[in-house]
Amino acid sequence: MGIVTKHSNFVLSVVFACGILGAQQTAWQPSPGHTQVPIWPGAAPDAQPVAGPEVAKTTGKEFLVAGRPAVGVSNVSQPTMTVYSPNGKNTGAAVVVFPGGGYLDLAIDLEGTEICDWLTSKGITCVLLKYRVPGEPGFAKPLYPKSGPYPESPMALEDAQRTVGLVRFHAAEWHIDPHKIGVLGFSSGGHLVAATSTHFAKRLYPAVDAADKESCRPDFAVAIYPGHLSLSAAEWDAKQGTKKFVIHYPATADKDLGLNPDIPVTHQTPPTFLLQAEDDNVDGVNQSLVYYIALKNAGVPVEMHLYAQGGHAFGLRRTNLSITEWPGLVERWLRTIGMISAQVPREGVGPIREPNA
Repeated sequence: MGIVTKHSNFVLSVVFACGILGAQQTAWQPSPGHTQVPIWPGAAPDAQPVAGPEVAKTTGKEFLVAGRPAVGVSNVSQPTMTVYSPNGKNTGAAVVVFPGGGYLDLAIDLEGTEICDWLTSKGITCVLLKYRVPGEPGFAKPLYPKSGPYPESPMALEDAQRTVGLVRFHAAEWHIDPHKIGVLGFSSGGHLVAATSTHFAKRLYPAVDAADKESCRPDFAVAIYPGHLSLSAAEWDAKQGTKKFVIHYPATADKDLGLNPDIPVTHQTPPTFLLQAEDDNVDGVNQSLVYYIALKNAGVPVEMHLYAQGGHAFGLRRTNLSITEWPGLVERWLRTIGMISAQVPREGVGPIREPNA
């Protein structure tokens, strides 16, 4: 079984930084018919400087998934959400999607828009969160606490808490059941799923409006090849950058099979689905195992699927590997926990209005 590699936080970011096609240097925009809106009415809390303006970059031949490149977004200082309404029947469920990218970039299509296309085809409202990330990595640069998982950096978790609250605040307007709002993320976004699932009793920032009075606890959670969840990964994270963090854990703790202490699982943690490949050499399979053990011990409903092959950062693009069937597993699990069991027709329901954060 694999363990997290030291530079797992930066792998996709290096790819996005080095594999650029042509002059695609503009900020990311969603497909026609969709509008991204800021999640904060004013300045975002704990704002940090970034290297420059937001940039969307397309990888080259050095990074292809199912024969296709991926688009990464860097230098995100203004977080936004983009709402994708369900196609056909509306189940009433909604999912906030967290793309991965090492908390430095966002794999905005591979682990973002393509996921929304799948979810909306199943009658699920998708909310794509473009959370704050500082940009391209430089291994000599002290990026933490400017970047990284909570508590090294609070920015991404603040954006996630805010967005879940916004979706619940607008639930009636967007034809969403406020008790069927989940989160789904990949790699570092998978860690953000776990952080959002365990840090909801108190927000990291002062309330700015009525949306922040809503609960930011997800009703369900899906983490695909997550990182930063083991004690060993947390120890490595804590040593990065100019500001060092102390990880408190028992002297007898197993660093590879012990849970990151900043992921405080309780019986209130939402039902969770985990999926990872055993040959993942970026975020090893122990990242899912430690979280599964903690959830199980806390009495939280959890389903985990491990596959021998699949690697890392495969998204939902189809290949000849068995792990490529994972979206169907998630759909069946959502029915099992009662999130999409009852489908109601959208007849007589108008289109979702653009969100006003």
